[in-house]
Amino acid sequence: MSHEMIILLMFVSLMLMLSTGQRVFGAIGFVGVMSALLLWGDGGYEMGYTASIKLLNWYPLLTLPLFIFMGYMLSESGIAGDLYHMLHVWTGSLRGGLAIGTIVLMVAISAMNGLSVAGMAIGSSIALPEMLKRNYDKRMVTGVIQAGSSLGILVPPSVVLVLYGMIARQPVSALWLAGVVPGLMMAGLFVLYIVIRCKLQPELGPVLPREEVEMEHAERFRVLAAGVLPLFIIFSVIGLFLLGFTSLVESSAVGALAAMIAAMIKRRMSFKVLHATLRQTLNVSAMFMWIILAALCYASVFDGLGAVRAIEGLFLETWGLSPWGVLILMQLSYIVMGMFLDDTAMLVIVAPLYIPLITSLGFNPVWYGVMYTVTCQIAYMTPPFGYNLFLMKAMAPKEITLQDIYASIVPFVLIMALSIALIMVFPQIALWLPEAVLGN
Repeated sequence: MSHEMIILLMFVSLMLMLSTGQRVFGAIGFVGVMSALLLWGDGGYEMGYTASIKLLNWYPLLTLPLFIFMGYMLSESGIAGDLYHMLHVWTGSLRGGLAIGTIVLMVAISAMNGLSVAGMAIGSSIALPEMLKRNYDKRMVTGVIQAGSSLGILVPPSVVLVLYGMIARQPVSALWLAGVVPGLMMAGLFVLYIVIRCKLQPELGPVLPREEVEMEHAERFRVLAAGVLPLFIIFSVIGLFLLGFTSLVESSAVGALAAMIAAMIKRRMSFKVLHATLRQTLNVSAMFMWIILAALCYASVFDGLGAVRAIEGLFLETWGLSPWGVLILMQLSYIVMGMFLDDTAMLVIVAPLYIPLITSLGFNPVWYGVMYTVTCQIAYMTPPFGYNLFLMKAMAPKEITLQDIYASIVPFVLIMALSIALIMVFPQIALWLPEAVLGN
């Protein structure tokens, strides 16, 4: 049997396993280990063992549970709610002000957690009821929350970029820095869209009643002070890292400790909060570690088969595509897969093939990591099975239909597509900051 046929059978087997509802890490690991045993006999089981040793020896992986702990501690203790209240007071006098404040909140939550689902949960529980109560258009509201929460997988400390760095063997610090400017650029484009749309159609984002936003200066600054604490925590993590005072792992430890101290200062640290934070941190961290372990095993089989050379020959020689044609085809394949799979599953299925190919075509793998992540954001919001679509439906009130949710994401998906085009045409949008901080 040819190598190409074996690769195709592995891919089809994996898709069949995932379609049965099996856990992602179980499906990937099973196909990887069984393929290794069938191809190389008893010695094939060592591939899984070697993958586990690689995982345990990868020092930056310590950042994963620490950043997740920081995000959940700030969420469970209600500090994220304080931040939204500050934004509520200071942006409510603008048309679409609460929607703008929600985008800012989502960026802050992204910088405190690194997961899309955390931003979705906080946005749906805090921002969604407030905007609906004040007669914001329901499609505007749901679109803003979905688009804003998707920034969690791009803005550091992005857990998805940690996984990409592990599989692509790229420094996580460079990937995180590469995600900063594109993430802020997209957030800025979202805000610009809200401002223009609400100026043209004021009924979509009405100004809040005067009594809600007009208060004594002392009270306004008291509210501002209450929201400054999470911003200080974000600076203690990202700022100290960018200034060179802390390493990547040290910055995650600083963030976890700062989140606990903030909860104590607010007098919200309790056994219930600590228990909920630890339980969720353990669940999410264990899930990602199992997925990384399975992905390493699966990727090692691909390496052994020479799958990269086979795919490169298919794209460049058989189909005659240019390097940019190959890149665009890859991005389209992620969008199609994202209709049915989450970002982690997409990454571990095709990254072992795509990343070496990207390098051989002369593209920067750090730049491509940002491209992949932005494409995942689009896939998260693309019907019929986009991840964020169903999270939004599960968390939204009954009057918001699935049709409303589908319609709400159209302008934001177009903005993300524009962002991809800008990053492709101007790679320095992603590469300027890591080159400035870390050098070449």
